[in-house]
Amino acid sequence: MNDWTPEMVEERLIEAASVLRRLPAPRKQGYFSTWPAMFVEFGDLVGQTPEPMRLPPPSAAAISRMEQTLGWAAWLESVDAKIVLMRAGGERWKEICWTVGLSRATAHEHWIYALCLISWRLNGRQRGSDVSRRQMISDRRAANR
Repeated sequence: MNDWTPEMVEERLIEAASVLRRLPAPRKQGYFSTWPAMFVEFGDLVGQTPEPMRLPPPSAAAISRMEQTLGWAAWLESVDAKIVLMRAGGERWKEICWTVGLSRATAHEHWIYALCLISWRLNGRQRGSDVSRRQMISDRRAANR
């Protein structure tokens, strides 16, 4: 793929966050039970609240895409990476701003810049010293019109 856009990067990051949430919880090594599994009858379940439905575990291909996608955060500065990963995880802007200590407009600008930078890197371009953050964002907005 040679035509990555910031929107495609955002979708891939959201998918990676979803896959990360669906992975099974790590288990402690060395602990096990010799007791047999309990057989639950219908009468035992009457009056209990049902367990919430869970999504199935992710496929191997989805896990591979997630691992590749999480590596993209290494291309960013720490604040930008934190904003991108929190936003992909579905955090609200208010929580993100409290965590990173930036205003809403500044955090949004960091987020757009990070998506643009990742898409540039995926397309094989490097960010030169002559390209400013604002110029990269304005180029993205011009391309969307």
